[in-house]
Amino acid sequence: MTTTFLFVSLFVFMFLGMPIAISLGLASVLTILFFANDTMASMALKLFDTAHHYTLLSIPFFILSGMLLTTGGVARRLIRFANTCVGHLPGGLAIASVLACMLFAAISGSSPATVVAIGSIVIGGMVQHGYTKGFAAGVIANAGTLGILIPPSIVMVVYAAATNVSVGRMFLAGIIPGAILGIMLMGAVYFAARKAGIPLQPRSSWREVFVAGADAIWGLLLIFVIMGGIYSGAFTPTEAAAVAVIYALIVAVFIYRDLRPLEVPKVLVEAGKVTVMLMFIIANAFLFAHVLTTLRIPQEISELILANDLQPWMFLIVVNILLLVAGNFMEPSAIMLILAPILFPIAVRLGIDPIHLGIIFVVNMEIGMITPPVGLNLFVTSGITGESLPWVVRHAIPWTGILLIFLIFITYVPVVSTFLPDFFFGPEQVRPK
Repeated sequence: MTTTFLFVSLFVFMFLGMPIAISLGLASVLTILFFANDTMASMALKLFDTAHHYTLLSIPFFILSGMLLTTGGVARRLIRFANTCVGHLPGGLAIASVLACMLFAAISGSSPATVVAIGSIVIGGMVQHGYTKGFAAGVIANAGTLGILIPPSIVMVVYAAATNVSVGRMFLAGIIPGAILGIMLMGAVYFAARKAGIPLQPRSSWREVFVAGADAIWGLLLIFVIMGGIYSGAFTPTEAAAVAVIYALIVAVFIYRDLRPLEVPKVLVEAGKVTVMLMFIIANAFLFAHVLTTLRIPQEISELILANDLQPWMFLIVVNILLLVAGNFMEPSAIMLILAPILFPIAVRLGIDPIHLGIIFVVNMEIGMITPPVGLNLFVTSGITGESLPWVVRHAIPWTGILLIFLIFITYVPVVSTFLPDFFFGPEQVRPK
């Protein structure tokens, strides 16, 4: 009865048009009032404690560094470098766009930011070089999802906070899957462009590649500053986010000079707005997760599944279906904080690696970013192309098949996710909560 009330009230509030954060918080408060012995003071304390979660401190820093780099000219330079490397191939400009999304993802941590930074520049360029606008928009909407798979990733930070796994392990786990998905998208673009007969671009000389690489070097170095600093032990992932902000500010304002000092306060305000919105969702989602734990809902579901002798491969099918459905209606961070506390203990008891489960979560969140009605990448792509949302959906969905194939692969080949974390740190021992 309690579980039914909690989830039914949540979906009723969402159906009535309430923001997801309000729906989560209100459903949690009503459930506690009617079915538990907790006081309202304990609920307020839980909301307050969320702000003191050390792992989550990196989120506002990654948001700010991504906005500094998006506002500056880093994206334009990365696109130019990628185009000199692969632009001569069939579909070269689109392949270069995917490569640019991969590079920008490695310094932004955000999927919508990647779509804005890369898409606002390359979509018009692809149309000028013989691509249809729908082809260009579909590629960028899907390639932009790499922003939450290739580290650093804000969504990975949220998963780590919800399950108490290592952020560093999660970041390492995303490197190989991110590279594989990027290559799969490039391969699909290559064959689609050949079939469509899109004109080839001239091959860039080695000198042009070198010049473009030298121009983009300060953006590329941020990848090594963040990842190298974390895995050399120079700083934690949270400290790395703060370092990224200082580095991005210096590069955008003093080296590239694409961002004037007087424009910095405006970027700070915009980053603050995004941070407040996201943290408000996270705080209410933590409250929801607290209610789940208080009422022992994860334990009851876990015991039910184990009593029915559900095999790990069957459980992963259930996980993917659940996450794909949730991704159609909810924001990734909220999904992580609602479902991870439920699914994580079950996965651990079934012997599923928690890092592998995290990557499965992230890939499902990628697909959720490009599926209606609330896929953020769809809205961002609609904004930068000036086209309607149904138009964007029509051209983005065919490419989503690549992500679904990749999801099946990543679900049942766990070594792809766990190889690097286990190689550098050894297998992680996690006890179910």
